[in-house]
Amino acid sequence: MLTPRLTVADGLAHLPGKNGERFVELFQHGTLSVELYAPRGDDPQTPHTRDEVYVVVRGSGEFFAGGERRPFGPGDVLFVPAAVVHRFESFTDDLVVWVFFYGPEGGEMARSTGEPAPG
Repeated sequence: MLTPRLTVADGLAHLPGKNGERFVELFQHGTLSVELYAPRGDDPQTPHTRDEVYVVVRGSGEFFAGGERRPFGPGDVLFVPAAVVHRFESFTDDLVVWVFFYGPEGGEMARSTGEPAPG
């Protein structure tokens, strides 16, 4: 099996989608889904059913999650547990982020103990 090579350029070539989507899924394996997200103007996200990690490729602004706002910029990694309200705010027009969804529906904390896995 050939290991996939994902590039920002390949992802951006699919955006916006035919219905105006600002994200595109580029890879899926087991519970892992890799997307490229490039919102413009505002970020209309609603909470997701799985845990996710963002890696900021370019752009800057503020990230709201779990009732807190924090600045972000290129190279930053942002984690959001499943079901947590979050969004990018006051971001630059060139914002592009990798998005990694993984794990079970309800997130890692939904496992039988209700506690995150040790790590």
